Amino acid sequence: MNKYTLLFIPVLFAGQVMAQDKKPDPSKDPKTTEVWEPVPKIVTPGKLPQDAPSDAIILFNGRNLDAWHSVKDPSKPAAWTVDDGFFTVKKGTGNIETNKKFTDYQLHLEWKIPENISGEGQSRGNSGIFLASTGGGDDGYEIQILDVYNNKTYVNGQTGSIYKQGIPLANANKKPGEWQYYDIIWNAPRFNEDGTVQKPASVTVFLNGVLLQNGFVLKGATRYIGAPEYKKHGPSSIKLQDHGDPSPAISFRNIWVREL
Repeated sequence: MNKYTLLFIPVLFAGQVMAQDKKPDPSKDPKTTEVWEPVPKIVTPGKLPQDAPSDAIILFNGRNLDAWHSVKDPSKPAAWTVDDGFFTVKKGTGNIETNKKFTDYQLHLEWKIPENISGEGQSRGNSGIFLASTGGGDDGYEIQILDVYNNKTYVNGQTGSIYKQGIPLANANKKPGEWQYYDIIWNAPRFNEDGTVQKPASVTVFLNGVLLQNGFVLKGATRYIGAPEYKKHGPSSIKLQDHGDPSPAISFRNIWVREL
């Protein structure tokens, strides 16, 4: 090795150090935290917040209940009364549920307590949305519907409650005769092979644009009597309740769902 080579080595090493110094500093380069894939799908929103977006499944189109069937006899269609753009509970015919089964979803549903509502407490415009129907009757996970505009009842049974489990954060009810709307995010429970709970269900509920349930974690299916509990199930129908109280029947319209 001659003297010229020895002189070249420090120069080469200095060049390598300079090259290393030129590498991007993650703490200063914004590109190091950019993610480009996967690209979210394009969904065209409705003109108004209550309008179904382009990827929604329409559960009531304003004309028929073809997307629903009777809970008492799944082979029979839903027997509730369809009018111009809405449908009404037909007292005594029982609950109805969707033909299609769902897991996680975003649900929009509008409902109206009749202007001539009568009764008090739980006997005043009572109905409910079962976010996952797990059997006949009222088996499943219920979000309560009730006239509590000027009607006192137990707070874990008023509109927006996870029935007998979660008290709503507010009372955002409109007066009878006005259309009201729910926007609900449902995350279904997951189960292990042996039936134990891997992940409990959770729900977020808005009524008329007001947050009533903020990621509430359910203790199990809702029950009228006794403590809630989980029983293993998979994708389930969405169910609407024919409660059976003596007050005038409530109505529904504009129901759509987005699978998540």
